Parts: sequence; structure tokens; C-alpha cells
Amino acid sequence: MTIVHVMKMTGVAGAEKHLLLLAAGLRARGLQAHVVMLVEPGNPVQAFRDAAAAEGIPTHALVIQADADPTLLPRLRRTLRMMRPCVVHTHLLHADVYGIPAARLAGVPVVVTSRHNDNAFRRRGGFRQLNRALWAGVDAGIAISESVRRFAVEIEGAPPAKMRTIPYGIALERLQPADLAALRDSVRAELEAAPDELLVGMACRLVEQKGVQYGIRAFASLRDRLAAARLVIAGDGPLRAALEAEARACGVANRVRFLGWRDDVPRLLAGFDVLLMPSLWEGFGLVILEAMSRRVPVIASHVSAIPEIVTDGETGLLVPPRDADALAAALALLLGDYVLRRHMGLLAEDRLETHFSAERMVSQTVALYKELLQRRSKTL
Repeated sequence: MTIVHVMKMTGVAGAEKHLLLLAAGLRARGLQAHVVMLVEPGNPVQAFRDAAAAEGIPTHALVIQADADPTLLPRLRRTLRMMRPCVVHTHLLHADVYGIPAARLAGVPVVVTSRHNDNAFRRRGGFRQLNRALWAGVDAGIAISESVRRFAVEIEGAPPAKMRTIPYGIALERLQPADLAALRDSVRAELEAAPDELLVGMACRLVEQKGVQYGIRAFASLRDRLAAARLVIAGDGPLRAALEAEARACGVANRVRFLGWRDDVPRLLAGFDVLLMPSLWEGFGLVILEAMSRRVPVIASHVSAIPEIVTDGETGLLVPPRDADALAAALALLLGDYVLRRHMGLLAEDRLETHFSAERMVSQTVALYKELLQRRSKTL
């Protein structure tokens, strides 16, 4: 069975990491999973190609000249005709707009789309009409959370019967205490953290959605109470300069370190005492799973899919969005209580194993493909 995934890429973030893991899992089960990358001129997204090659996943790149590229549809149709897949699986808006009609024109038996976020732009009238048309061309939609599934149905007009919720998963790696301690020491040494220093971490794109400024303000309000604490921000994006200015304005520039983009976030998380995630909306939040795998408790906004992942008061703490005071109170509680942090971290690791394994994600996806293909064969 040949499965072709289509996604527009500019880098390797949550959705791209998910696709790598899913495609590798499909190939491990004997399915021929390929990825068609829609890439912008001059940006081949080599990091994704290299990661895919390491997993034995074939990639095929098609250049998309602009959001509206009239040449892409026929080029993608020809590519799919040559590959002759049983299933085309699209991810994100550009892949939907071009991949769904291209797959239908190429005669692909089954077309599936994934929804990775509850993006605000999808609420606009033009996008709502577009999405309603696109949903007519797919056999099923996968939502990565119940929150995203509800959004797709209520906002995009997705037929409820077509929707399945299959949460993100990650490869389980239950480290022994000694190995996790060694990893933590290695990261903290790299970050030049003193033995008694508390590290609050953030790992995200520096964009409005992630609410980083609220995290900086919350941390700044505790600067006198938590003298042995530092904020470490891994990520890059258009708001970096503004966020650096925010740290200076709050008087904590010397205690906030911007690391820039990192491709070793799961390793980096092991050095943190708390992960801070003050997102304004979030389709899922893959970094939360990565923190859970390192037994790091999470303080996050009570928005979108996050409450489906973080059990408030057990594996982390949830606060209202845009509320720096509530973030600060949660930070003060966790940073001041080592036993509570450790307890929450262990519970988080257990929840990861039972609810968010890659094995579970791949199994549910394969089952959906097979169900749709069987249904299709009965109608022919």
C-alpha cells in the first residue's frame, strides 16, 4: 500500500515532526509512505529532507511560487499519477488547496486531510467557504485533538461523520533515573546553570500565538522572590526583537536567555525545571509531550487542546490565557516545591505512555486508511 503525504514546509516544527514520526511508523508496518514537500523558492527545507532520509522516507519536492500558483495543481497531479498511491494524505492549508483536487484528478482512491490547529484565519468568511468546498473532496479528516475536531465541524463545516480524532504521539523513551540525571547535567552545563539555579524553559516559535510576552512578564514579576531562577527561550521568529525588548523593559534582560532555533528540543527540555507554555491557542502542543517524556511539569494556558494533554493539578498547572499574574502564581508554586515538581513529572510520564504513544497514533491512522479503502472497494 502506497501512502503519499503532502505538506507545504518552510522549516521543521510540530506538524513536520509529527509527519516524520507518522511516515516512519507507516513504513515500519510495511506501508510505502512518501512525502511530497511543497517548498518555497530558495528554501529546500534540507533539515526535513535529512531527517526523512535518516528514517528511509522518500521525499519529493515541488516548488510553490506563491500562495496562488496556477502551475502547481497540474504538476502535483502529474506527480501523483506517476506515484500511483492508494491514499493521499494532506496536511495544512496549501496542501489541502492543491493536494485534494490534484489527488481527485489523478484518480487516487482515498483522500484524507489532517487538521493540526484551530487557526484564527480559518474563521474568516472566504476561508470558511473554501474549507467547506475542500471537505467535499475528502473521504475523512483527522483532527489531532477533540478541540480541533470541534473547530473543524463548527467553523469549517466539516461533516461530523468524516472526522476522527487521532492525537499526536511520540516515541516512548523511559529513561532510567541515572540516564535522565546525566542528560540534565549535560544540558545545564551547556547553559552554564549553577547547581542551585532554577531554569524555566520555553520552546516555541516566537509568534503571537505562543504568548511569550506573558511568560516574560510573569517571570519578571518574580525576580525578587526567585533570585536563583533564569528564563531560557528556545526558538526564533518575527517577534524575537520585540520580545528581547520586552525583557529589557521588564528589567530581566540579564536573566532571560534567547537561544534561537534549536533542533534538539527534547534533549534541551531535560535541563528545565518547568516548561512554560502561555499559548493563546494551540491545536495540540507537541512540546508538551516532549516535556512529559523528560518528567518536566508544564505550566500552560487553559486553551484549545492543552487541557486534553495536561491534567491540571496532576501533571502540570493550567491558567487563563493572557494572564501574567496567574502565570506568576503558578511559577512561584512549582519553583518553590521540588517534591511537587518531581511528583507531577512522574505522573506526566505515565500519562504520556497511556495516552500519547507513537504506536497508538500510527495504529489508529493505519486502521482508518484500511477502513476507507475497504469502503471504497465496495462502491466500485
